[in-house]
Amino acid sequence: MSTFLYKLGKSAYTKPWYFIISWIAILGIVLAILGVNGIHVSSEMKIEGTESQKVLDQLAKELPEASGGQASILFKAPQGERLDTEERLGSIAEAVNKVYNLEYVINPIELAAKAGVSTSDAAQGNEAAQAAAGEMPPFSPLIVNGMPIPGVMLASDGSVALFQFQFTVQQMSLPDSVPDSVIEAAKAVEKAGITALPSDSLMSKPAIGSTEAIGIVVAAVVLFMTLGSVVAAGLPLMTALMGVGISVGGAYAFSKMFHMTDLTPVLALMVGLAVGIDYSLFIVNRQRRMILEQGLSAQEAASRAVGTAGSAVFFAGLTVIIALCGMLVIGIGFLSAMALVAALAVLVNVLVALTLLPALLALVGERICSAKARLKSSNAAQQTRNRAAQRWVTAVVKGRWIIIVGVIVLLGLAAIPVTKMEMGIPSGATANLDTPARQSYDAISDGFGEGFNGPLLLVVEPQGSSDILSPETLGLLVHELQNHDNVSLVSLMGLNQTSDMAIISLIPETGPTDTETKNLVQELRASDSSMAQANDVSIGVTGFTAINIDMSSRLAEVFPLYVGIIVILSLIILLLVFRSIIVPVKATVGFLLSILATFGVTTAVYQWGWLHAFFGFDTGGPLLSFMPIMVTGILYGLAMDYQVFLVSSMRESYVHGHHGTESVIHGYDQASRVVVAAAVIMVSVFAGFIFAHDIMIKQIGFALAVGILIDAFIIRMALVPAVMAVFGDKAWWLPKWLDRLLPNLDVEGDKLIAKIKTKEGTSNIIS
Repeated sequence: MSTFLYKLGKSAYTKPWYFIISWIAILGIVLAILGVNGIHVSSEMKIEGTESQKVLDQLAKELPEASGGQASILFKAPQGERLDTEERLGSIAEAVNKVYNLEYVINPIELAAKAGVSTSDAAQGNEAAQAAAGEMPPFSPLIVNGMPIPGVMLASDGSVALFQFQFTVQQMSLPDSVPDSVIEAAKAVEKAGITALPSDSLMSKPAIGSTEAIGIVVAAVVLFMTLGSVVAAGLPLMTALMGVGISVGGAYAFSKMFHMTDLTPVLALMVGLAVGIDYSLFIVNRQRRMILEQGLSAQEAASRAVGTAGSAVFFAGLTVIIALCGMLVIGIGFLSAMALVAALAVLVNVLVALTLLPALLALVGERICSAKARLKSSNAAQQTRNRAAQRWVTAVVKGRWIIIVGVIVLLGLAAIPVTKMEMGIPSGATANLDTPARQSYDAISDGFGEGFNGPLLLVVEPQGSSDILSPETLGLLVHELQNHDNVSLVSLMGLNQTSDMAIISLIPETGPTDTETKNLVQELRASDSSMAQANDVSIGVTGFTAINIDMSSRLAEVFPLYVGIIVILSLIILLLVFRSIIVPVKATVGFLLSILATFGVTTAVYQWGWLHAFFGFDTGGPLLSFMPIMVTGILYGLAMDYQVFLVSSMRESYVHGHHGTESVIHGYDQASRVVVAAAVIMVSVFAGFIFAHDIMIKQIGFALAVGILIDAFIIRMALVPAVMAVFGDKAWWLPKWLDRLLPNLDVEGDKLIAKIKTKEGTSNIIS
């Protein structure tokens, strides 16, 4: 491998414009395709096979006009005033009619007519059911000119009214103009002094903002401090931006051909920037070391750097790609797309680092090392390169057992909150207090009850001997549903044309993320429930709340399988790279410690609300349901990056004659500075996303930043040298039979150096 990469690097260095023009051409093609196809992304996170998705699919087939997403708008009177004045009632009625007349919005009068039920009859029936249940709700239909306005309820104090409606398709399938048109129609009430607050489902979610550039600025500073040259520091940034431009641009360009969520390119940008900068940094740093310490020419040093450090880059990138592609086995469409695009970003950045970077180094030439750096290196050639690192690793080696126990205890304590981790999809409940989505959520909770923020959609079908749903059956079912302890309001919405499918809207008493709501969904779905058996029907449950519950449960089920897959595959790669049994096992155990601590800290911050003001959010809430799988895959791959770069340096020292703890100290001294710089850069890039507006992006950015911080500085910089010191030369033990079976990948470049020396010796003899 190292010999092949050496030749590749040498070819790129000697013919730089072939490679530079080729990459520019690829970027141009991507941009051209993007211009033709346009950008096609959505917020849909559909998980096939879940109960809620099955119900949605069934609705789309049998009653497509009722299979869409739900939304709401809250109308709020000025402080101390009421909405039920003639002027304000008329203004609300006008706004509601405008919304119902929009394309993609269901008109409940038309839907109810199919069931033979008028909106006034439905309102009276619901009131009767609630009265029979022994309670009257703190709200009532909003009456204008003696008729209820469909879908609108007025709080008992008259201060707020809630307008709930449904689209004909899910929100993620709506044209961008539709939510804007709904909000614009609702804002017409402002002329009467009423405030209109749209729900979170109507608000656009910003993806990438200016704060993400902070990470790039920090990365540039760290690169300059590490490499000591503006020119050298600029190359990793340039190659990373090229890699991200091609991979993220390519994902957008072909987004018409596959389903891509709006989080997919953001994730690819995060990972692409981080690995792109780091991979180029490793190669440039190795080239500069060879120039300054061995006196090689820039060309030869660049070729050897690609052959040696490039081998580590290749296998580190391969580990990240395998960890990401492991998500494909889970079989969740939107996660597979996210994983593939992120893996593409890593692959492109690996190829850019191995081909475009040496071509750019050729343009820089000998200027990659300034005269000042060469003089400084010459005067200090026999001195220790990194005294701070040597002092640290020496102390770690001496106190190896204290370090091992201390790290385990520290990370164990940090992992405690994991036991209380709750998964879900962030909603208006977790939005910042000054946003319309949060103000709407709180006002709905105060005026009507928290359950109105997460209505459930029930689909009822006959079972047994009956082929249709009679009015009597539906009436009894609505009555029984209304009698349930955790039900606030039940509304019959309509029937299909054959009367064998009914749609019922159910408002729980509890909020969308409460355990009681989850229990209610499970109870309603149960085929042996008393309501289903007594009325000889089956009940399916869907809606945003049910989808959220199903998604979290499904992802929790597949998480252990995913971890097992990536661990096994990565163990195989590490076994091939290090030719050791102990090193891969140690690396995996260290990662498990770091990932548990990462989720513990993330839970404490984003669920419990610790330090919420510092991280730019007001209220804690459930963690993003697919965040653990996504973050685990990315962190595992990136953690193995540092494992490969650090431990391969220790193995290189061992192969070149250093034994016992001496190989640990020498290898650490050679690699620690660049690994620390790479970790700081990666943490900075991910941390830039913590201050984005979208809570989902904030959580992912935080988890990745904290995960790298823990893994790089606690696991790799402390635990790894301590454990390596415990095992000494035994860390490189491999059974002889396995040694014969495994191919020698020559990651350290020993075969390459031997070939070069042989060639140089032959040349000297001939001359």
